Amino acid sequence: MTAKQIDDGQTVRPHMTVHDAKAAIAFYTKAFGAAEIFRLAEPSGRIGHAEIRIGDSVVMLNDEYPDFGAKSPTSVGGSPVAFYIRVADTDAAVARAVKAGATVVRPVEDQFYGERMGMVACPFGYRWSLSQPREQVDPAEMQKRWTKMLESGKP
Repeated sequence: MTAKQIDDGQTVRPHMTVHDAKAAIAFYTKAFGAAEIFRLAEPSGRIGHAEIRIGDSVVMLNDEYPDFGAKSPTSVGGSPVAFYIRVADTDAAVARAVKAGATVVRPVEDQFYGERMGMVACPFGYRWSLSQPREQVDPAEMQKRWTKMLESGKP
């Protein structure tokens, strides 16, 4: 197979380490409509590598392997990494994620940058922004709105 034959158009793929990959795959399926592509599991059940598809993007994940530095947010006290999913209906997407076990971090609101966005935390230590485009806002207008919002005292 050549690189062209296996290229699916996605240049960057996130790779997450979680404390329970089997449960994470089940959660992401319920919360975000993920579809499992495949998994490589040890005889003990620990997942060394799995791939799921959310929309048109592949996300890779694995269980913890602390012996080579693969630790989950649970083990290290949180994660500075967050994910963004473009959705057709933010309110419905956040409700679905919460029903599956996510916690609301930021309620759904229209944003200065032209999207309706809400943020949830999954049970595996990552934050997920679920966002629906509402209007096209160019960078100059976005800066103007951002400045106005900050001056009004609303973060």
